[in-house]
Amino acid sequence: MKWTVEELRTFLDVMEVGTVSAAAARANLSKSVVSKRIADLEAALGAALFQRHAGRITPTETAAELASRLRPALAEITHTLESAAWGMAGLRGGLSISAPMSFGIRHLSPAIADFARRHPDLEILIDYDDRFIDLARGRFDLAVRIGQMPDSGLIARKLCEDPRVVCASPEYVARRGAPTGLADLTEHPSIGYFNIQSAQLWQFLDDRGGVVGVPMQGRISANNGEAMRDMAIAGLGVTIVPLFIAHDALADGRLVRLVDHLTPVPLPISAVWPPVKPMPMKLRAIVDHLAETFGTAPPWRAER
Repeated sequence: MKWTVEELRTFLDVMEVGTVSAAAARANLSKSVVSKRIADLEAALGAALFQRHAGRITPTETAAELASRLRPALAEITHTLESAAWGMAGLRGGLSISAPMSFGIRHLSPAIADFARRHPDLEILIDYDDRFIDLARGRFDLAVRIGQMPDSGLIARKLCEDPRVVCASPEYVARRGAPTGLADLTEHPSIGYFNIQSAQLWQFLDDRGGVVGVPMQGRISANNGEAMRDMAIAGLGVTIVPLFIAHDALADGRLVRLVDHLTPVPLPISAVWPPVKPMPMKLRAIVDHLAETFGTAPPWRAER
């Protein structure tokens, strides 16, 4: 049985993007090269990886099983080899990061820029998207995520914790009045977040350290915190957003805090990554850098 790493990577590309054409475009190869690599791998394995019909390909059960085992195995091989090289020559290779849009652009970009200046031989790819990305399928080394972490099998390190604020525009408060408590809050139209199913249940800490949920009626929903903030500034309702999104508008008076005697459940901001051993030096270095940057005095907290 003879196969090459290039054939394995090409196979994973086809599995992830779904077609030979898309895999060829991703790897900057011709379709014929991709097709030959797949055919050679099938010959080496003695098994069909794709069913072909009318120009379309469908993965076989063998392909699905092989892909699930190959992804972590190839990642570990790559990280091990790169770590050995970096031990002698500093950080090299590639580092791919997934992060939410608003936090990424406003606060993560400067931190990564500082890291990139310190490690000029490291190639960095950053993907900003508010949706949760499958790190293995997307070939990401690291993600920054906001909120409680589900039990996903990923390793997590909390970078900091950010308070959330309930707020609205001064014009809205003058027109509708300010809510005075949890019961009153439910009478106001809310501007919600639809990337998380439970986002319409606003959660607050009670006097005993427990959590009480308030179901809100969403007039407007968005998949981005800055869009929610802007809708609130426009006077369309009340919203609850992280302080890192609201602090500028609160400081200049475009938004005002509501029910300030209540404490919304804060949001942890964490770095997460697949469980790869040994932990690559590039991954350890960026996680330590982010923890140092955000762990003591996050910039938006200092600007209050």
